[in-house]
Amino acid sequence: MTTTKESLSTSELIRQLSEQVSRLVRDELQLARLELTEKGKHAGRGAGLFGGAGVVALLGAASLVAAVILLLARVMPAWAAAAVVGAALLIVAAGLGLMGRRQVAEAVPPTPERTIESVKHDIDAVREGVHR
Repeated sequence: MTTTKESLSTSELIRQLSEQVSRLVRDELQLARLELTEKGKHAGRGAGLFGGAGVVALLGAASLVAAVILLLARVMPAWAAAAVVGAALLIVAAGLGLMGRRQVAEAVPPTPERTIESVKHDIDAVREGVHR
């Protein structure tokens, strides 16, 4: 069909616009899905590497704790040195736990509230533009 834009009816132009917008949305969703898949693969590898680093760091920390216990055992009985280091570690753990609990409390509820407000604002702006 060889028609020019000038000869197309309004309904035909609206139909074409609807098809093009629909295709654009589908293409954008496809692109987003592919991008998220790729990012997910990288995130998975990164999480695995972080986990490995955490295990190695834990072993290193355990070695340092043992070294501190052995150092303190030179000036006090070994059981007392182990008890002092253990108590200090438990106090640090309690502090970190409380800080973590506070951070989690600030993250609840897990809804993107600012984004929701922004989308509502966008919808209102579009409605205003349509009514003009």
